[in-house]
Amino acid sequence: MTAPLRYQAALLLRSQRWLPPVILYAAFLGVGLQGGQPVLDSLGYAAAALLPVAAWLVRICVTVEPPAARACVAAASGSGRAHLARLLVALTAAAVLGTVATLFVTLISDPVSTDHHTRVPLLPAGAAGLLAALACALLGTAVGALTNWPVLRSPGRAVPAMLLAALLSVVATGSPAQAAVSGLVTGSQSGTVHVPLLPLAAAAVLAAAATAVACVLSSRRSA
Repeated sequence: MTAPLRYQAALLLRSQRWLPPVILYAAFLGVGLQGGQPVLDSLGYAAAALLPVAAWLVRICVTVEPPAARACVAAASGSGRAHLARLLVALTAAAVLGTVATLFVTLISDPVSTDHHTRVPLLPAGAAGLLAALACALLGTAVGALTNWPVLRSPGRAVPAMLLAALLSVVATGSPAQAAVSGLVTGSQSGTVHVPLLPLAAAAVLAAAATAVACVLSSRRSA
């Protein structure tokens, strides 16, 4: 997988198509967050905003290649492996972005509860925020994998489906992303850090299943 991963990462970086989602995410954080806000609330906000960005990065990675180049890559390494590399590169990009955002938010936020009366341990809060961001990145990757090529090949259907699925994944009860974010927000009210291990595990399972489905379809539709 080393060669496909390096190839897909180079495609993503050189295309510069990653700039719009990254800039939008930074602007979203800049508008919605200010220094001195409760750390857990701010981390929940940053994690939730990462989910649609992760889905967008998946769309970029699976559509950046021209059809001829995609066919050559499929012939060289196999359609399934090539598509797996695309999804892994998108997930890695989202995870790196989430890690940077978590570190930044942790540094500028105030380690207190929502009412500013209870101190919140900063390092555990940052760790919980990082796990929540990773859960959102994983679920965003799953959304992107199931709402873009090869599952949905028409942009007219893929883009609205991706946006709707990303929104529902953030707000719907039972969603791992919603559970991770709400755990941070609820913990902020009492000054307690809830580590979102179960939401992270659930998001990882969903991402793995969605990736498997997309890779199988990629192999069949490229055959």
